[in-house]
Amino acid sequence: MVAEHTATAAPEPIKAVPVRHPGRWVAAAVIAVLVAMFAKSLLTNDAFRWPVVGQYLFSVPVLRGLVNTLILTVLAMLIGIVGGVVLAVMRLSPNPIVAGASAVYIWVFRGTPLIVQLVVWNFLGLFYPRLGLGIPFGPVFFSVDTNTVISVFVAALLGLGLNEAAYMAEIVRGGLTAVDNGQTEAAGALGMSRGQTLRRIVLPQAMRVIVPPTGNEVISMLKTTSLVVVIGYFELFVSVQQIYARTFQTVPLLIVAVLWYLLLTSILSIGQYFLERRFGRGFLPVGR
Repeated sequence: MVAEHTATAAPEPIKAVPVRHPGRWVAAAVIAVLVAMFAKSLLTNDAFRWPVVGQYLFSVPVLRGLVNTLILTVLAMLIGIVGGVVLAVMRLSPNPIVAGASAVYIWVFRGTPLIVQLVVWNFLGLFYPRLGLGIPFGPVFFSVDTNTVISVFVAALLGLGLNEAAYMAEIVRGGLTAVDNGQTEAAGALGMSRGQTLRRIVLPQAMRVIVPPTGNEVISMLKTTSLVVVIGYFELFVSVQQIYARTFQTVPLLIVAVLWYLLLTSILSIGQYFLERRFGRGFLPVGR
């Protein structure tokens, strides 16, 4: 009877004691104090001149520079993405000449500073006064003045877009190589060409790997457009520069530029998040 009673007796409930993390609370308190101090400094420091910031935040020159920045960002990224896909496919080509040409392009454009590339494109006329169309090593049928074709906007677009293509090529190549080779072989066994396999099988799966770094490149491109100040193209940073050069309100105008950059990068970050969810379906953890 004693053994039977012991066997059927209910086990005592486990008394779970939650693990305490005092370090987390200390860290949270320190961060809260620092944030409060920083907020107080922003609001009470007269050097920031918030009324001046509000005066110029939506001024016509600033908005015009903002529009030019967005146009330059979109067009440069289009050139970069299309060029990056082409270069990545060339880099993976079994033809050594094609693969080598892609490697040299990536080496040159990633190995030289972007600001130097912008200056070279802007002063391309010093090296080639005229651009022509004709037979290689033969007569030229048509030519134009280089400075007429390569305006400041075109120089900025070529500098940003072609440089971005070199970085996008490595991103796309990484995405393409992440797809299992067995799927490419299976597509070939079904009679699909290399182009069809790339378009229908490889690229859709590679997008899960390509999209996150591409989103980062878009955000980076938005801020990198400020480098075109060296060739005098009118964009957001140049617009605030021209204003504070005239009014001597340097700090408030720089804050105007910072606020616009922060707003636009936040919008792009939200878009990147939803794109990652769209192309990462079936791979994301449960609950995301």
